[in-house]
Amino acid sequence: MIFMVIMIILVIVLLSFSFKVVPQNYVGLVETLGKYSKSVNAGLTFIIPVFQNIRKVSLALQPYKISKYSIITKDNAEITTSLTLNYQVTDAYRYFYNNTNSVESMVQLIRGHMRDIIGRMELNEALGSTSKINNELFKAIGDLTDIYGITVIRVNVDELLPSPEIQKAMDKQLTADREKTAAIAKAEGEARHIELTTKAKNDALVATAKANAEAVKTQADAEAYRINKLQESLNKAGDGYFRNQSLDSFNKLAEGPNNLVILDKEDMTDLGKIPAVKKMWNADKK
Repeated sequence: MIFMVIMIILVIVLLSFSFKVVPQNYVGLVETLGKYSKSVNAGLTFIIPVFQNIRKVSLALQPYKISKYSIITKDNAEITTSLTLNYQVTDAYRYFYNNTNSVESMVQLIRGHMRDIIGRMELNEALGSTSKINNELFKAIGDLTDIYGITVIRVNVDELLPSPEIQKAMDKQLTADREKTAAIAKAEGEARHIELTTKAKNDALVATAKANAEAVKTQADAEAYRINKLQESLNKAGDGYFRNQSLDSFNKLAEGPNNLVILDKEDMTDLGKIPAVKKMWNADKK
C-alpha cells in the first residue's frame, strides 16, 4: 500500500515536470540528453523529464545600448560615440547554439563598422553627418547578423563627442569666429551709416542747387517777361512819348551841377526832333 502511494506521488511529480508552457512570442528549444532535438512554439509542450530539457528564447523586439567608446577620424581626431539599437531574434537555433554570446558578437560587428565609417571621415564632417552615419551603418551590417540568428531593426548614433582638448580648441575657434563676425557686422554697419549720411547730404545739396537754379530761372523768366512787355509798350508808343521823355531827361540834367553834355553829330541832329531844342538850335544859328 505504501509502495503504491509512493509510485502515485512519483508519477504526479513526473507529470508535473513533463508539461512545460512556452509563453507568447517565445520559441522553445527542446534538448534530449543535452542535444538539440526540436523547436516548439508557444503553448503547452510535453517533454520527457530527466532526459529532456526546454530552453525558451524570446522573439520580441529587444532594445540595446552600446556604451561609449573611442574612434579616430581620418584627420586623427579622437571622438567618443554611443549607440542604441533594436534587434530581434529571427532564428532561435542560431542565436542559442551558433555563438556563446550572439548579442555581444552583434555589438562587436556594429562597433567595427562604425569605426570604419567614421575612420573615413574628417572630424567636422563626422560631427555634422549623424543621419548619414546611421544610414551607412544600417546598410553595412545588413544581413551580416543573420549568422547569429539576429536581425537589427534600427540603429542610431546617440552622440559624437570630440575629446576635451579638441572641444576647447573648437570653443576658442567658435569664439574667434563670433568676434570676427561681430567686428565685420559692426564695420559694415558703420560703412552703411556713412554711406547713407553722405547720400543724404548729397541729396540735400542737389535739392538746394535745383531749387536755386529754379529760382534763378524763374527770376530770369520774369525779367525777360518784363523786358518783352516793356519793349512791346515802347513799340506801341508814339513820337510824342519819346519827345516828352527826352525833355524830362534834359530838364533833370540842366538842374544838376554838371550840365555840359557832349554828343556826336548824329545825336545832335536827333535832338532837333524835339520842338523846344529845335527852336534853340535855329536861334543860335541866326
